[in-house]
Amino acid sequence: MWQPHCETMERGALEQLQLTRLRETIQRIAENNPAYWEKIGSPRAEAFRSLDDVTQLPLLTKADLRAGYPFGYACAPQKEFARVQMSSGTTGKPVLNPYTRADILQWAECMARCLTTAGVTREDVIQITPSFGLPNGGFGFHYGAEALGAFYIPAGPGRTLLQLQLMRDLNATVITAIATYPLRLMEAAREENFDFRQTKLRVGIFGSEIWSDELRARIGREMGIETFDIIGMTETGGVGMGIDCAAHQGNHVWQDHYLVEIVNPQNGALLPDGQAGELVVTTLTRHALPLIRFRTGDVTRIISRERCDCGRTHLRLARFTGRCDDMIIFKGVNFYPSQIEQILLRHEGVAHDYHITLAYDTHGNETIELVVEQTNFIGEVERERIAREILDFVGLSVTPNYVAAGTLARPVGKAVRVIDKRK
Repeated sequence: MWQPHCETMERGALEQLQLTRLRETIQRIAENNPAYWEKIGSPRAEAFRSLDDVTQLPLLTKADLRAGYPFGYACAPQKEFARVQMSSGTTGKPVLNPYTRADILQWAECMARCLTTAGVTREDVIQITPSFGLPNGGFGFHYGAEALGAFYIPAGPGRTLLQLQLMRDLNATVITAIATYPLRLMEAAREENFDFRQTKLRVGIFGSEIWSDELRARIGREMGIETFDIIGMTETGGVGMGIDCAAHQGNHVWQDHYLVEIVNPQNGALLPDGQAGELVVTTLTRHALPLIRFRTGDVTRIISRERCDCGRTHLRLARFTGRCDDMIIFKGVNFYPSQIEQILLRHEGVAHDYHITLAYDTHGNETIELVVEQTNFIGEVERERIAREILDFVGLSVTPNYVAAGTLARPVGKAVRVIDKRK
């Protein structure tokens, strides 16, 4: 553990610390941004007697943050900003998250915890493949590696053949990436007769995208590594809000820094532990952009608040199964792409990439096409089995169209699984 005392706090002490920091966050907003404070109902910090009181405050959305572009929700003067990160602006104005020096130290602390939870030490060589630009990933791993004192390779995204060369020649033991980038590495390795097991690589830390347990198992087998699922987003301070441990029984959230809730995505009502819904995050130690009840759009559930087998007491979330805005509705059937992926990757011969295309025909009827890459020819019996599983487990009647591996386009960055021409 990076900070054993913090990571193993008893539940009562941990929740009391959260309450204290929640009051401090409310007070920071009240003192530094009156318009923000008014938007959340002008609450008095001393009025919060328990963590349950946070549910009296309104939910904050990404649309709210975009409307405040560039720094409408900031709670520190710009002269105190040390850097800024930016989330995607593909559906409107981007969200800028400014960082004070204290925020950078908080980020480094959380990332050092995450790396240590994945078994990384200062003796490791960490290959960092996420971007070092306005997106937050690369710098998050950079700060965590520096806190550990580990040697790191700031490779950044793409240049896959060079990534393999650096991995081998510099004896990388840890690789960090968006969740689908290992698929590109694996493809290139097969083409180059590159054997991951001839390297020192042993740990992979992946996130930023929804990736199924089936995909995780396939990456682990082919690369010969233990994989860890890291969570976090630009709005809440960047990657590093939590990670799964060696027990792989859910993602620990660093509760001394973040207060999390699960709500019904339709009406915002609080849901009990164990029930899936939308993750809502309140930051407890962020200075420049503290967030109150921010709707992340990620679908998950609280698995447990009990002490984990690893000894940590911080609650565990189930791995994300999708995003609220990623849910597909086709002819009255609601499903997430990850449900299709789980079924496909259970079958040998199915490759990693697939496309779901939704459209209307000339009569205005909804159509769906599922194109799936295959590494080996999939026979008729197996094809029928896959189609039947998609119908039985997802409720979707579709016959996949199988193509050779490498047929589908490989976008730069995150994988594109759904093409919705109905919009």
